[in-house]
Amino acid sequence: MSAASCLLSKDQFLCSICLDVFTDPVSTPCGHNYCKNCITQHWDINDRCQCPMCKEVFYTRPQLKINTLLSEMVAQFRQEAQQKASSSSEQQVAKPGEVSCDVCTGTKLKALKSCLVCLTSYCETHLEPHLTVSGLKRHQLMDPVKNLEDRMCTKHDKPLELFCKTDQTCVCMLCSVLDHRTHEFVPVKEECEGKKAELEKTEAEIQQMIQKRRLKIEEIKHSVKISKDDADREKAEGVQVFTALKESVDRGLNQLIKEMEEKQKTTEKQAEDLITELEQEISELMKRSTEVEQLSLSEDHLHLLQNFPSLKAAPPTKDWTEVRVRPPSYEGTVVRAVAQLEEMLSKEMKKLFEAELKRVQQYAVDVTLDPDTAHPELILSDDEKQVKHGDVKKNLPEKPERFSPCPCILGKQSFSSGRFYFEVQVKEKTKWTLGVARESIYRKGNITLSPQNGYWTIWLRNRNEYKALDVPPVDLSLKSGPKKVGVFVDYEEGLVSFYDVDAAALIYSFTGCSFTEKLYPYFNPCLNEGGENSVPLIICPVSYN
Repeated sequence: MSAASCLLSKDQFLCSICLDVFTDPVSTPCGHNYCKNCITQHWDINDRCQCPMCKEVFYTRPQLKINTLLSEMVAQFRQEAQQKASSSSEQQVAKPGEVSCDVCTGTKLKALKSCLVCLTSYCETHLEPHLTVSGLKRHQLMDPVKNLEDRMCTKHDKPLELFCKTDQTCVCMLCSVLDHRTHEFVPVKEECEGKKAELEKTEAEIQQMIQKRRLKIEEIKHSVKISKDDADREKAEGVQVFTALKESVDRGLNQLIKEMEEKQKTTEKQAEDLITELEQEISELMKRSTEVEQLSLSEDHLHLLQNFPSLKAAPPTKDWTEVRVRPPSYEGTVVRAVAQLEEMLSKEMKKLFEAELKRVQQYAVDVTLDPDTAHPELILSDDEKQVKHGDVKKNLPEKPERFSPCPCILGKQSFSSGRFYFEVQVKEKTKWTLGVARESIYRKGNITLSPQNGYWTIWLRNRNEYKALDVPPVDLSLKSGPKKVGVFVDYEEGLVSFYDVDAAALIYSFTGCSFTEKLYPYFNPCLNEGGENSVPLIICPVSYN
């Protein structure tokens, strides 16, 4: 029976009406088999009794009886099919999120295919008719999907087989000849291939974006590492400097205390020696006083007269009239100690500024002057590295970016991020202004230099009056005038610093600045003043010490 069922299961265990395995199989007089309910309902709804397979007409409705042999074979087939399904149920049972078979009762097995004609998903067992029955073989099968009804045209109840390129939507065959008859169509599969190509391009773009962002992450991490390394280095230098300073302060304090204590000990020793000497004289005097008193009370006239000469005068003693214990002078001791500390601190500060200047010089940029921004009376060198004021106003085209009447000029190079540094020689000039300015500065008429107006500058006036044009302006007390000025900007940090390059000293820093525009180097050589200020401002190459 088992062998027979295996041979017959592909064709003859299926009812040609319900397309499923027989239930209560019966045989018609013409020899064809059907489910009892299937053939009975078929004859009930038709005017005459006719075999659905061979079309033989029965004028008298046949009395149908269960085909016992076929029924047993069907039962055996069902049992074997169930055992077969059970043996692989671990893999075939539908898991959450997977498409399950719509025909299975009880335990739902995983669907292998979905039929777009039947709008049903089938497991391996229930898919068998679509693989063997000639009529079902023509049905369109696809990988299992949920919501098969979404793949049907809601208006015509037909599969969505075409893509309307005009309306960019999926349609059925009836849509193409009715509602969309003048539109351009392609098969869904063909359009899908095109869309896949677009998706591949999109995927490539997304992967490129992902790669860029990963690189940006690495860049940010690298920046954080650099920042940490810089912070660690600065902390180490700070600890070193402050430790040395603290040790110097402790040494100075200890030396100060030691010096004062030694002076006090010397004073105390001197006082002790004098007191000892005085006490010795007092002892001698008290002894003489006793002898004199005893002699004066003596009744022995001869004895008194014989000893009188030796006791008549007081014993020899030191003249203590001018003897003083003078307290030591401590005036200036603390001042001298602090002065020594200040000198040491000054040396440490110089070392720090030298190291800082070397670091900012690493961000040196090549700056040249922009003739289009130059006041008509300014004279530029051929290499656009020097600028001075002339007495003759050149006939230049009036431009919005040109300064007038202030004798100013900007650098060609602009900066909107990061750090940059440049050096300008100001030697022998009596007046000058240097710094940076934002792109949108006011360039016509009288200009007030201040951070609010977009200028971060310092200047020299009257040969030795230096000032940082902050709000309010800050007078700068410099030991000596700089011959070369370094300008450093950290855009993100909001920092503009000026250095005396030769002295390796910080002149002034603008901090907490908020930069939102491009920044340009700013130069003002000031007026010639009859030749007293004729020396040019010179943009110098940075020399790393």
